[in-house]
Amino acid sequence: MKTEDLVKSVDLLIEKASQVLSTARTSGYRTVVEEELFNEFRASSLSFLNKLFGTSHTYYKEFDKNVAGTYPSRTESGRGILQAVKTEIENGWLYQIKDFISAEIFSDFLEMAEYLLVNKYKDPAAVMIGSVLEEHIRQLCDKNSIETFTTDSKGKQKPKKADLLNAELTKANVYNKLDQKNITAWLDLRNNAAHGKYSEYNKDQVDSMHRGVLEFLGRLSI
Repeated sequence: MKTEDLVKSVDLLIEKASQVLSTARTSGYRTVVEEELFNEFRASSLSFLNKLFGTSHTYYKEFDKNVAGTYPSRTESGRGILQAVKTEIENGWLYQIKDFISAEIFSDFLEMAEYLLVNKYKDPAAVMIGSVLEEHIRQLCDKNSIETFTTDSKGKQKPKKADLLNAELTKANVYNKLDQKNITAWLDLRNNAAHGKYSEYNKDQVDSMHRGVLEFLGRLSI
């Protein structure tokens, strides 16, 4: 497919995201979008990303993980990813993409979050930064021989909550109490964004979170 055709295809998906967001309605304490239209947007976008990159690529994985559920921030996350894909296509980067090692994947998503913040999409940026932070915490646990799964009463393994891993890393002196406090605040902000509580934080706080997570990942590398 020619570059101009790819751009047209991704533009249609970005427009579909805007249509989904235009259906946002407040129901009780939650703001949600129209489910059928959201599902159409999600399915079409995943199909496009699969054909373009394959299911193992970070764009596909990030879209599949974060664009799930009818909170507006999930659709905004998807639109942000598609905008990043469009930029790659327009700048001719698409055919230069190689497999990334873990640290490069993190850098890529933090740069994507910065792009979202510059364009005032604080909510999907917060979700994306928080996802990078949580994955880094889990990898720090693996590096320091801290179990990341727990077994319930039925013998089924479940991943530990990020807050518990944060506490265990602090107890193991992987980092200090101040880092623990900052991580708790960042995870709370991410959870607010993921659950549609957009008035609980502002863009300046997400900017601060972005800077803090960048510094933390650089200081405690895997």
